[in-house]
Amino acid sequence: MGLFALIKEDFQTVRRNDPALHSAFELIFNYPGVWALLFHRISHWLYKKGLRFLPRLISGIGQFLTAVDIHPGAQLGRRLFIDHATGVVIGETSIVGDDVLIYQQVTLGGVSLSHGKRHPTIEDGVVIGAGAKVLGDITIGKDAKIGANSVVVNDVGPECTAVGVPAHSTKRIDGKVPLSHNIMPDINKELFEYLIKRIAVLEHTLQTGDCKMMEKKDHELEEIYKAFLDSMDT
Repeated sequence: MGLFALIKEDFQTVRRNDPALHSAFELIFNYPGVWALLFHRISHWLYKKGLRFLPRLISGIGQFLTAVDIHPGAQLGRRLFIDHATGVVIGETSIVGDDVLIYQQVTLGGVSLSHGKRHPTIEDGVVIGAGAKVLGDITIGKDAKIGANSVVVNDVGPECTAVGVPAHSTKRIDGKVPLSHNIMPDINKELFEYLIKRIAVLEHTLQTGDCKMMEKKDHELEEIYKAFLDSMDT
């Protein structure tokens, strides 16, 4: 796909994905993400031609105007939508697939100063929530979700959900809704609830001596814990 066709598609992607857009005026003045992509498309095209100074200059101008830092070497796919965009950082060896949605303050960063691939690979259809940090040469599988403010340092499988600091990946995912933060799994909360229930059963047994009740409740809790472990993407 040609450079100008890519840029045109980037602008059309905003129209398709953001219900808050009502006019071309808003698209020009209120969407730094699409302008950051425009600067990147041009700088990346020049970067692939073997140039270095000019792409970095264009990238720097784009960063100054949009508050989005995308290295010219980063490979960004089609129909990428960077919503609100402010504070997004995408490193040099990052690879981002098609139809990816990235919210503000996201970092696709490295954890090494060595040469070579040191930034994440984001496959098609991934959604990365606001403030998330995806670090290192890891892969986020197709249609996966990264919860807001999560710190991801390990691979995330296709159609999985990663939340937490550091992020833990679960196999539960809620259809194809882009990112519903109110129904994201809270792994720590679920585990603490399990422990509290188990302690309550033990205290009740010590007070009453009702071992049959303990055996029944213990079996129920084991089923809950097994379901919890099965949901983890291990």
